[in-house]
Amino acid sequence: MKPVLTGLLGGSFNPAHGGHRRISLFAREALGLDEVWWLVSPGNVLKPAVGMAPLPARFASARAAARGAPIRVTAIEAELGTRYTIDSLRLLKRRYPKRQFVWLMGTDNLAQFHRWRGWRGIAREMPIAVIARPGYDGTAMTSLAMAWLRRWRRRHSQDFSGAKRSAPALVILHFDPDARSATALRAADPDWYRRIPFVHQRDMLTHRPIGTAARARVR
Repeated sequence: MKPVLTGLLGGSFNPAHGGHRRISLFAREALGLDEVWWLVSPGNVLKPAVGMAPLPARFASARAAARGAPIRVTAIEAELGTRYTIDSLRLLKRRYPKRQFVWLMGTDNLAQFHRWRGWRGIAREMPIAVIARPGYDGTAMTSLAMAWLRRWRRRHSQDFSGAKRSAPALVILHFDPDARSATALRAADPDWYRRIPFVHQRDMLTHRPIGTAARARVR
């Protein structure tokens, strides 16, 4: 039976916005993914706690941004209790053995990927597709992580299709830049989360209620 090819996009989604949706749909089309999962992080110590909205509000903003698209929004990391991305990915692979995962991230994350716990292990767990983001490409291409990952880079998404079942494998996806950012949205409206309804929500993957208690995830 052919595995379900699933892209994983992790982040704070503080808040989620149309840029997240656009890069997810672009990656799905370019890589032939069946669907994309948004992993709404319980927290991230590489980002300041000040200004981080509660998980239920961030989850609700992601649900709204993903509405009508082949995107599943999940806060499964809060349920797993993992503190590091690599641990989350390994548990997801065990829990969903019939799926083939591809890790999706922007060049802003690639630029500091070497700071993540077990980042080489992440690359060995599943293929990585990097979506170019305005202002980060230069830093990402000269980063410590890219120096190590470069040997496994595929030049085109077509070449990457044959590597989806193996890792390490890396592809850089380029498309029309999307300048939208959660940072800019928070600067314009720091109290956005106070107006978003987020009661009685259920996880789109586990179908469990979304609670307010969550451990911070370390990259």
